[in-house]
Amino acid sequence: MKPVPHIAYTALPALSDEQRIAAARAFREDIAQRRTCRMFANTPVPREVIEEAILAAGTAPSGANHQPWHFAVVSSPELRHQIRLAAEKEEAEFYAGKAGQEWLEALAPLGTDEDKGYLDVAPWHIVVFGQRRGGIEPGDDKQNYYVMESVGIACGLMLAALHKAGLATLTHTPSPMGFLRTLCGRPANEKPVMIIVAGLPADDATVPVHATRKKTLDQITSWL
Repeated sequence: MKPVPHIAYTALPALSDEQRIAAARAFREDIAQRRTCRMFANTPVPREVIEEAILAAGTAPSGANHQPWHFAVVSSPELRHQIRLAAEKEEAEFYAGKAGQEWLEALAPLGTDEDKGYLDVAPWHIVVFGQRRGGIEPGDDKQNYYVMESVGIACGLMLAALHKAGLATLTHTPSPMGFLRTLCGRPANEKPVMIIVAGLPADDATVPVHATRKKTLDQITSWL
């Protein structure tokens, strides 16, 4: 490695192989309970919970450590409603045929449609943007690298953190998403990636059976 400043690697717990297996299994069993939720309660959730989840997301690895993400956090009922109206406009065209028959058939077992009423109900929208240019220092205007890969990892960490905090979540990706840049006042060099909707589930919340189907280990791995 090149002679650049270093610090000691983070101390990890001294675990036996059995303890490592148990820890990995415990996390897997916990995160397997995370479900995409479309039925939220309007119960307030402290801002500090969202802050901690965003800080967790901000620890994600990224190309050249440029951290090419921005999280626009929306709690205003008025702005949440504007997002709903704009999203439903795009979704109406999507479900009217813009998506194509194969895509619509793939979504059919989930029972989704253009009605996004949960956007009015859930107390937090975290609108995720990928930054094409930026850098680690304030005011940097440098090329960012592996933006979508980096942002995707950050979103995964955020979803895990929100789940650990006892919140229900949903990833919403209306297409196209340019209206999110306008509503959130973000610059042209940022690309909307998704809305992470967060809050407590409604008392009568359910999820489609189809959503509980997950591929087996054999289906998603090859051991070389």
